[in-house]
Amino acid sequence: MTDRSSSVSGVSERYASALFELAKSEGRLETIEGDMKRVGALLDESADLRRLVASPVFSAADQERAIAAVLARAEIAGLVANFVRLVAHNRRLFALPGILKAFQELLARERGETVAAVTSAHPLSEAQKSELKAAIRERLGKNVTLEARVDPGILGGLIVKVGSRMIDTSLRTKLMTMKTHLKEVG
Repeated sequence: MTDRSSSVSGVSERYASALFELAKSEGRLETIEGDMKRVGALLDESADLRRLVASPVFSAADQERAIAAVLARAEIAGLVANFVRLVAHNRRLFALPGILKAFQELLARERGETVAAVTSAHPLSEAQKSELKAAIRERLGKNVTLEARVDPGILGGLIVKVGSRMIDTSLRTKLMTMKTHLKEVG
């Protein structure tokens, strides 16, 4: 039996790599990066769009029409629009979030940076992001690109993932640890 997450990861990496190589060969990495970030922001902002991307219920034609309309409304055109429509046409729209992540990782590697996925209970200010980048850069000796995400469920603190390393200072985890220790004592 195949693990779906690993197959999605493989698909995501192949598509991201193809887009990256094309953008690099055309000298348009920064432009494409900006458009891909805008696609990611659209996904983050719209539950309906995430449902369209993830659901196998919609036909390829429906997904293509819907995603084309979303891209046109967001004024995302050219290579990124064609790329996302191709992904939809090939029934791989479910892999779009992974493609976006893999593309960012390829860009970071190209720039000699590392990507840190940061989850916080509330949006981080620019000053907090700068401090966090500086702390990670000091620890790892590399420039850092932050992928900030908000999850009110962690209650407070941060969860920082860099590669296979994870630092979890979330209040939720601390409370769960305390609950476990209290069960062992009592």
